[in-house]
Amino acid sequence: MSTLIVPATIPSVSEDCEQLRKAFEGWGTNEKLIISILGHRNAAQRKLIRQTYAETYGEDLLKALDKELTHDFERAVLLWALEPAERDALLANEATKRWTSSNQVLMEIACTRSSHDLLLARQAYHARYKKSLEEDVAYHTTGDFRKLLVPLVSAYRYEGDEVNMTLAKSEAKLLHEKISNKAYNDEDLVRILTTRSKAQINATLNHYKNEFKNDIEKDLEADPKDEFLSILRATIKCLTRSEEYFEKVLRLAINKQGTDEGALTRVVTTRAEIDMKIIKDEYHKRNSVPLDHAIAKDTHGDYEELLLALIGHGDT
Repeated sequence: MSTLIVPATIPSVSEDCEQLRKAFEGWGTNEKLIISILGHRNAAQRKLIRQTYAETYGEDLLKALDKELTHDFERAVLLWALEPAERDALLANEATKRWTSSNQVLMEIACTRSSHDLLLARQAYHARYKKSLEEDVAYHTTGDFRKLLVPLVSAYRYEGDEVNMTLAKSEAKLLHEKISNKAYNDEDLVRILTTRSKAQINATLNHYKNEFKNDIEKDLEADPKDEFLSILRATIKCLTRSEEYFEKVLRLAINKQGTDEGALTRVVTTRAEIDMKIIKDEYHKRNSVPLDHAIAKDTHGDYEELLLALIGHGDT
């Protein structure tokens, strides 16, 4: 579901390219013009703009933007201008290069994309870095994190609604048994989270709660300082209630001392055309403040303007 505001009459792709070219000419860059075009075009339109710009001016639009822009605004524009699969490949590659056990970007990409989109991201990764995503994740992670993340990024889950209730009951019991014994890295626990469809996992976790009178996430809070338990809880949230996961990422990005622009930019650029309306509703409900107000209070200038355009500022 897209909350992106698209003007009623959209100029032709060649007009867009001409205007973007003008934005780079003369003294200083016309950032407002860039926002008025790229901030209001969908993925298919942005792809056409990039292709047409390269054909018309013999230059990659991304390189032109990179030369002209700076700081957080540049990062947001460049991520937004990429095709979704390219963007995911770039974000995943960055996450492998600065891997820490509290870095959840790889899990986020693996668990919140559709099976098809995750496959496209893996193909884009392969094309861009001449290696597989699985190979890099395996190389840059260790121990329990590797055991969880490699199958997560390799997954191709069934996307349908069909659920096997007998399996849900038996796997709920299995999960409870493993968690009760603190076998958090058990192969069966990892297998269920990394291979079952989201509908099947939901059924299993609903049965878990009914049978054992507790949310599985509560039972995985045994040690608040255990970072593997933290990523297990986040994995479950991404697979079952991703809007709550993204609301929390935004809340932490905006509310702590100094904004985490990296997280804010990542969530806005990756979710604007997917489920931003749901995330905005969740944010408002959880924080009693609309997301656009929170962003406007915490950011400024062209960066703020672009983020507000992407989340559908003023959209009802």
